[in-house]
This record gives sequence, structure tokens and C-alpha cells, in this order.
Amino acid sequence: MTWVLEGLALVAVLVGWCLYKKKINEEEREKNSGIPRGTSGWPFIGETLDFIASGYSSRPVSFMEKRKSLYGKVFKTHLLGRPIIVSTDSDVNKVVLQNHGNIFIPYYPKSVTELLGKSSILQMNGTMQKRVHALIGGFLRSPQLKARITKDIENSVKLSLSTWKHKHPVYVQQETKNITFEVLVRVLMSIGPSGDLNFLKREYEEFIKGLICLPINFPGTRLYKSLKAKERLLKMVRRVVEERKVALEKTDDKGLANDAVDVLLRDTSESNDTQQHLPLDFISGNIIEMMIPGEDSVPMVMTLAVKFLSDSPVALKRLVEENMELKSHKAQSCDEYAWTDYMSLPFTQNVINETLRMANIINAVWRKALKDVEIKGYLIPKGWCVLASFSSVHMDEENYENPFQFDPWRWEKTGAAINSNNFTPFGGGQRLCPGLELSRLEISIFLHHLVTTYRWVAEEDDILNFPTVKMKQKLPITIMPMDK
Repeated sequence: MTWVLEGLALVAVLVGWCLYKKKINEEEREKNSGIPRGTSGWPFIGETLDFIASGYSSRPVSFMEKRKSLYGKVFKTHLLGRPIIVSTDSDVNKVVLQNHGNIFIPYYPKSVTELLGKSSILQMNGTMQKRVHALIGGFLRSPQLKARITKDIENSVKLSLSTWKHKHPVYVQQETKNITFEVLVRVLMSIGPSGDLNFLKREYEEFIKGLICLPINFPGTRLYKSLKAKERLLKMVRRVVEERKVALEKTDDKGLANDAVDVLLRDTSESNDTQQHLPLDFISGNIIEMMIPGEDSVPMVMTLAVKFLSDSPVALKRLVEENMELKSHKAQSCDEYAWTDYMSLPFTQNVINETLRMANIINAVWRKALKDVEIKGYLIPKGWCVLASFSSVHMDEENYENPFQFDPWRWEKTGAAINSNNFTPFGGGQRLCPGLELSRLEISIFLHHLVTTYRWVAEEDDILNFPTVKMKQKLPITIMPMDK
């Protein structure tokens, strides 16, 4: 029996030694080839557990910080079953974002690709991606939409705020989701408060839960439930799109588009001397995808702005003064608010910038290299993934003094520019978020009417950063009218 145990021990040592030597040889080859330094971690799982654990910690960039201190701003690791190059260098990130299509293509977890589908604007490349991005971006930036949507956002915000005085406490995260989802569905499909809106919201909450989950699809799993919710969403959205198509054909309306459905239905491309419209299933699927900011990213920026301001009385006082001044001016002139009124409030925009920097709702983008590419002396091999980390750049002491401190005044200083490579809350390159101006407008309107209507006291709450950014308790606050 003893000799069997000794034999097994010897085999274990030999296997361990072979694995060790193999790892050393691979690292030596990669070092000589120009691949960034780093480690692959454990067999199969790599460093995935450390990566996820950092997302649940109070300092989610700790995974990046530790490896950056060991290997530099660009390093290799192994996450979610794939070898990955992680970049915390803003210059490298810029190249990854701008060299899109012919060198880098989107790469996302399987649950995302399963839920959104192959025709998703998030995953598509080339001419079609540029076409849809330009169509939606042009519509969302149009002065006509901004003039109209400003009033819609105001009405939605005021109606929501009027109900807060009856709620003890107010859960900011949930309330802001109600506001932003309603506004975005109106922009996308012209659906106002109704049974259809309630159906969309209920099913969408179920759908979006599966974006980051185990890619296991059988009855009872998270992915299965989310896919079923998407089927129900597609059925309803497809009905709206078909009805709108029939109406457009009857009227042959050439006026301004009312919403994103109109924009996509009216677009045609020339092919073999014929006009080709976008397929209805393609339009329906992408309308659903474009609802994500209304359910997730924009309401979280609003919520975290409230949290950061609650923890910074001096910043809150300055914000209230600026917005009360605008409110007083509007009361005296009897003029209605225009979108330019909200966007011209400098300290309010500084608060939004600082919240976007610290919140890091979109903390990174994932890309895959279609061929070997060298950036700043770093080799990214064909087939490897690149994680361009925005959060690491935003929280880097070389880019921002005291980066973990909420300081809206930093944006008044020379060098703190919103178009800097060091500030990318909306991504960049060909995939720069087309709704960034609408998002800023919505956040500005919400902050203006909140701070000129109520004072509040926030309860203690923690920010969770995995799988997405959210508040642990939905940020409960107790509100008091400003005139008391």
C-alpha cells in the first residue's frame, strides 16, 4: 500500500512539474513575442474568480490596480474561459475603440449574444452598423426632438416627484427607472402611460436580468426565463412596427419622424437598382435593445448623483443655488424651459460629469482581434480578446487627483475636458453612444426639479458593481419640501 501512495505522489509531482514547465515556457515565448506580461491564473478558470470578487468589493478597480502595479498598464490574464489583454491605458483604449470592424469586433459573454441575437446593433459590424448608428444618432441629436422631448421629460419628472411626498421612504433607484423607461419608450415607439407601457416594463425587467448570467438554457434557468420574456416583448413590438408600417404606406408621410420606429421604417438603401427597407424583425429586435439605457444606465447615473450629493453637502448647496437661480428667472419671465436652459447650467454639468466618472456604468468594452496587431509596443495576437477598461482610467491618480473623491469642481480646472481620452463614459469611436446628449438632458432635468422641489436625507446604502452597477437597498431617502 505504501508503494502505491508513493507512486501516486511521484506522478503528482511529475505532472505538477510538467504543468509548471509548460507555463514557464509559454510565458517565455509570450515575453519574447511582445505579448504583454501577466499571468493566466488557474487552469480553465484563469483569474475569473478574482475578477468577479473585485466587482463585489468597495473598490471594484482593485483587480486592475493590483495587476497594473505588477505588469504595467497593459497586461494579459485569462477570464471567462478566454485569454484576454486588459488595457488600463487611455491611448491604447482609443486605438481599440477607433480601429473597429477591420481589426477589432465586439465580443461579449454568451448570455448577451444569446439574448440580443446576431442582428443586434451591439454585435453587428460594417456598413449596417454604421447605417443604423447614424440614423438613430441623427434623430436623437435633432433640435426638433430635443424641443419636444424636453417637455415630455419635464412632465414625467414632475409627475413622479409629486408622488414622492406620499412615500416613506422613497427608493430613488426604482423611481428613476420609472421615469427614464417611460421617456425612452416614448422616444422609441411613441407609447405613453398605458397598459402597453406597463406590459413592456414588466417584461423588460425580466428580460434584462439575463444579460449577465450562466449561459444555460433550459426551463427554470435565468437565461430561459429571459429568453421567454424577450419572445413576449418581440411579439408586442413587432405588432407596433407592423401597424406603423401600414400607416406610413397609407399616408406616404414625408414629414419629420416622430420616433425611432419611424426613422428605421423610412430608411432605404439602394441595392441592384431597387430600394431595400430594413427587415421588420431587425427593427423590432433593435428597438428592444435600445430600451436598455432607460432600464439600466441612465437611472443609475441619476441615483448615484443623488447618493454622491447626499455625501457632499457643499456640492449639493452649490447645485441648489444654481438651479434655484434658473427657476427664479423662469418664474419672473414666464418663459418655458428649453433644453438649452438645462444644458447651460455649468455646475450641474460638472456634477453629471463627476458622477459619470465615478459611477462607471459602462466600465469597459470587450473586443476580439481579427489579426495580430501591435499598439504602443504591445502585441495583441489574433483571436485574443481585449478588455478596454474605462473605470481604471477614470480612477487613475495620474489622470485625476484624489480619484475616489467626489469633486465636481475638478471639471473647472485646466485639463479636465469632457472630450479627453481619459473620460469615456459613453464609449468612443464608431460606437459612441448615440443617445449621450439625450441622456445628459434627462439627468439635468431630473436634478433641476429634484433640488428645487425637495430636500432629503439618504439612508446608508452600498454600491454593488457586479454583474451591473446598482444600489444594494435601492437608495432609500426621506424627503421634505423645499419651503419647509
